[in-house]
Amino acid sequence: MKPKEILVFGATGQIGRHLIRKLTKNNYKVVAVTRNIHQKGYILKTQANPGYLEIVELTYFNIEKIKNLVKECSICINLIGILFEKRKNFFKNIHTDFPDLLSKLSAKQNIEKLIHISSLGIEKSLDSNYAISKLDGENKIKNNFDRAVVLKPSIVYSVDDKFTTNFMTLLNRLPIMPIYYEGKTKFAPIHVTDLVQIIFDVVQGKTNEQTIECIGPEIFSFKEIILKLLKTIDKKRLLIPLPLVIAKMMAKIFEIMPNPLITVDQINLLKYDNISSGKYKTNFDLGLKANRIFDEEIEKYSFNWRTGGQFSRNKFSNTN
Repeated sequence: MKPKEILVFGATGQIGRHLIRKLTKNNYKVVAVTRNIHQKGYILKTQANPGYLEIVELTYFNIEKIKNLVKECSICINLIGILFEKRKNFFKNIHTDFPDLLSKLSAKQNIEKLIHISSLGIEKSLDSNYAISKLDGENKIKNNFDRAVVLKPSIVYSVDDKFTTNFMTLLNRLPIMPIYYEGKTKFAPIHVTDLVQIIFDVVQGKTNEQTIECIGPEIFSFKEIILKLLKTIDKKRLLIPLPLVIAKMMAKIFEIMPNPLITVDQINLLKYDNISSGKYKTNFDLGLKANRIFDEEIEKYSFNWRTGGQFSRNKFSNTN
């Protein structure tokens, strides 16, 4: 029987770092795959006890190397995902073709389980290339490997995210904040620690559900989230509903940047609610809790964007 070795792709991201810490502290050996071991490997080395983590560099999709990695693991976890395309068909390559390859190899090597992180709310988003690529990836995985588990989280947030922290930065710097679709799009944000616990529960076999929608305990509109972020960084800003035509024109300009603030594809995606669809069971349906409260969690790191920085922490907590 193979040793309990877990292979993690996308190991240096927000979810990956927290997951590696969780797995290694519970005596799982982890093989973490990164594109640049010299640039990002040092981050991973701080997440695990000695002897429980091996870091492997994979600069491109080398099929033979991936095959050998999958062959040696018991469980494979795919966390790889991108928010915007740096070149044409990048969404398809990352979100569809790679999961397709990984699930075929998992089936061929007869591993115990493949856990794939997809996205919530993509079924209706047929005008978003991101959503289409994610959905295609899900379908290929399910067709290729019957022991695959697809997790579909809403927004995943923490001090390491690219959602709350990016918006706090924008709200700190800009006098006005554009609101898309009147700010009515709904989200069920889940803290990264809660999502990692769900992944860990799946690793331990606490559920055999093939598809799980991963949500937090609260539902907010986009506008409500922005207002909460403003409150916690102690700022007042003018929120302006932006006509769709103007929003997309601005997004096209942003897309010229190396890391665009928002893209046309993301604006299309914002039309659709990011909450439980009712099509699949949620983590709550399966007894896998997510208890962290949005306001309480963002308060823990929002001082970085307040006037006075860390010196505002006591003063701010005493006035709320």
